Amino acid sequence: MSRIANAPVDLPSGVEAVIANGLITLKGSQGSLEMPVHEEIEIVTEENQLKFSPKGKGKNAVALTGTYRSLVNNMVEGVAKGFEKKLTLIGVGYRAKAQGKTLNLVVGYSHPIDYELPEGISAETPSQTEIVIKGADKQQVGQVAAEIRKFRPPEPYKGKGIRYTDEYVYRKEAKKK
Repeated sequence: MSRIANAPVDLPSGVEAVIANGLITLKGSQGSLEMPVHEEIEIVTEENQLKFSPKGKGKNAVALTGTYRSLVNNMVEGVAKGFEKKLTLIGVGYRAKAQGKTLNLVVGYSHPIDYELPEGISAETPSQTEIVIKGADKQQVGQVAAEIRKFRPPEPYKGKGIRYTDEYVYRKEAKKK
């Protein structure tokens, strides 16, 4: 079996795990997450730890065990601490403003873009050119950040656009006459 699947997931204080009816539900200070558990995987709770094992000896069951262990570990981290992605707007006149569950973007189009945030995701704008997306679900935080970045991806000539804060944009040299 993989090394990842052999390692148990520690449950920090304040995080509660319930495994019932083919679902694993985790509750913590940042919210609640649930995920269906594949029938080839067995999850056991022992002394504030979740242990994973395949029910069968098939290759698929062993592979799924490591995958589910990683997914549940991300869920535990999400309900305990939460996840965040930071985006930066680069360009003259580019700005963002968070208003409740709506993110208003002005990124060089003839009209402003109003992006509705899904349930469980929040956005902050510490400055006009920074966006911080927060939530308990790692996949959903990354998806929302990717959708916002898609409105104006960074271009390689001037570097304008919406990019992740830690992203490096390879700059190209302009065409010479």
